[in-house]
Amino acid sequence: MKPSKSFLLYLFVLNILISSCSTDQVADEEEQGSNSELSEAENIQLFPEDHPLNLDISNAPIDSKSDQILENMGLDNGLFADFGSGTYQGAPIGIPYTVVNQGQAKVPIAFRGNNYDGNYGEESDQGPFPIPLNAPIEGNGEGDSHVIAIDVDNGMLYELYNASQVGNGFEASSAAVFDLNKTTFRPDGWTSADAAGLPIFPLLVRYPEIEKGEIDHPIRFTIGRSKIYEGYVHPARHLVSGERNDNLLPFGARLRLKSDFDISSFSEINQIILVAMKKYGIILADVGSDMFISGAPNELWDNDDLRSLRSVTLDNFEVIDMGEIKN
Repeated sequence: MKPSKSFLLYLFVLNILISSCSTDQVADEEEQGSNSELSEAENIQLFPEDHPLNLDISNAPIDSKSDQILENMGLDNGLFADFGSGTYQGAPIGIPYTVVNQGQAKVPIAFRGNNYDGNYGEESDQGPFPIPLNAPIEGNGEGDSHVIAIDVDNGMLYELYNASQVGNGFEASSAAVFDLNKTTFRPDGWTSADAAGLPIFPLLVRYPEIEKGEIDHPIRFTIGRSKIYEGYVHPARHLVSGERNDNLLPFGARLRLKSDFDISSFSEINQIILVAMKKYGIILADVGSDMFISGAPNELWDNDDLRSLRSVTLDNFEVIDMGEIKN
């Protein structure tokens, strides 16, 4: 006896549903695997405990020029989470990174300028670097185009700026290597993959940190060039040309969220971010949009929730004592 048309339709729909579930399950497993791999970077020490980027600044003195600097920056400027889930203009939102181990093959790095920026090869660490050829590139190659790889077996960090994958390696404007086992810094006056000569990865908001319940480092942020002092403070190593007025903020300077700022109305995730800003602060690392804080893309971010950070304005911060500004 032939099956009825309704029965055949039932089998057809059932097959689609099973296939859809299987596809979703594979996608979920791939996402979980990806997050598990990225979490490996949270299991290693990012610089020794005495490194400046690991120091608790919750009791550090306030800089004497704090008020005038913040007023010049705009007290009503709020935080903007420059990271999230999904895509913006076709690219993942944030600065991506990849985790490698000691078996990762090393590839050559060629330095060049292009229509986005110049060639800073003389201030760069030379390759080859253990970066996979399919490593994610920030913005899918548009804008700063950072590429970041963390060797979790050896505690080494490799970062490229204005990078593109070409042939059997990468081309870039600059490159920096950081030994995460040592308290060392870039040579004075040298850039990195960041304009301030700082590492990028240890200053990103990363979702696996949220899952651990703590961000234990300062968070990278940007402001417009007209508000940046032509100089830098330790541990930054590099400056950008501009002016040197008392109401400007140099690279490497930190802002701290005031201890009495009430965070109880924010989500648990945003509270973790804000607690870090009270304990470790935010650190000026590059030229960019005002009060953009940097993080890594992850499909687990809730973009609507992150937008609530915009209500945290500059009048709730203070500039901690900057010490000597190098020119």
